[in-house]
Amino acid sequence: QAMPQGTTNLRIGSKVRIDLDNLKDRIPTALEGVLKKDPRGTLVDFKMTDGQGVGVVLELSDGSTNWFFEDEIAS
Repeated sequence: QAMPQGTTNLRIGSKVRIDLDNLKDRIPTALEGVLKKDPRGTLVDFKMTDGQGVGVVLELSDGSTNWFFEDEIAS
């Protein structure tokens, strides 16, 4: 699968950690609770953001999928 321009070495299936210190204020309280319990996820897709680059879609420990800005992910 082709990588979007300007992304890091992240690949579909990569296990990554969400950097809680870098999270924007946009996440709901329930999602914050899931991430505080287990801030890791599996990369399942990429998402073009509003001109700020590429976001990543992660499947989290509770089975939900959420997208994050690339700078919110710790490699």
